[in-house]
Amino acid sequence: MRLDKYLKVSRLIKRRTVANEACDSGRVTVNGKVARASYDVKQGDVIEITFGNRSVKAEVLAVEETVRKEQAAELFRYL
Repeated sequence: MRLDKYLKVSRLIKRRTVANEACDSGRVTVNGKVARASYDVKQGDVIEITFGNRSVKAEVLAVEETVRKEQAAELFRYL
């Protein structure tokens, strides 16, 4: 699954366009490397997103195309 879509489905970022812009501006890293929106997310990847002066780091636990709002938190684990 594409990185921008994963960020939206997992609810780490609310909208896919915002996720796409964050990737394009270099604020999203996967396993320590700047990642593009088209990066293929795999289980076990560590995603770090920089929002202004704070940063969110999460490990991918599962990759699913669609999930319910209540189950979105099960797709990743905060580090």
